[in-house]
Amino acid sequence: MTASAPLTVIGSYLSPYVRKVLAVLEHKGLPYAIDPIVPFYGNERFAQLSPARRVPVLLDGDLALADSTVICEYLQDKHPTPALWPADTVARARARAIEEYADSVLGEVFIWRYFNQLVINRFVWNQSVDEAVLAKARDVEIPAALDHLEALLPEQGLLFGPLSLADIAVATFFRNLGFARYQVDATRWPRTAGFVGRVLGLPCFDTLARFEQLCTRTPIAQQREALIAAGAPVSAQTLGRAAPVKGVLSK
Repeated sequence: MTASAPLTVIGSYLSPYVRKVLAVLEHKGLPYAIDPIVPFYGNERFAQLSPARRVPVLLDGDLALADSTVICEYLQDKHPTPALWPADTVARARARAIEEYADSVLGEVFIWRYFNQLVINRFVWNQSVDEAVLAKARDVEIPAALDHLEALLPEQGLLFGPLSLADIAVATFFRNLGFARYQVDATRWPRTAGFVGRVLGLPCFDTLARFEQLCTRTPIAQQREALIAAGAPVSAQTLGRAAPVKGVLSK
């Protein structure tokens, strides 16, 4: 890849962390290609770029970056408009704290303890659901996270005025809850339901929705060709492999 080549994002459309980076690229109007692999299906070259076998990975010329926050910060530094963070120092610190909460807490509860049980374990590892983990996530941990968000999110508009990475980071995880057929009770959590609907309805997310839906109904081995046929900006080369391999991290 040369320095003038378009950005390449490695990772599945169904990953909330990949979606976070893609939404930033769409929001900033930056052209990109995507190698839409489920991370467990990455080959040895992928493992060199992402030793934890996590997505997304961003390729920009000779530069390879893993971790969605690192990637988004890089994109902001290189392409500062539109800004991803509020201009005010205090607001910017709060936005970063919210983004970290989303990546860590929502990622752990929404993805690893709920979506993972219903989707990843079933379709990647052919494992049965751990009903105790699923029930605790559904009945205790997700409601606790929604209670926290309900006190944090605005009744109208976005968190800090213009769209920020904090808005994107929170909303991206709710798409996966929807894929796992969890619906937020808008009578119990009206601010959260309204906020998520507003953010996911923005063009930077809406553009991705049809490719995500395609992946939800297409077997993993067939997703690349199906996305090409649907007009997704799929990369010419892939770092995918036929069989899944677990990474060094426990989840």
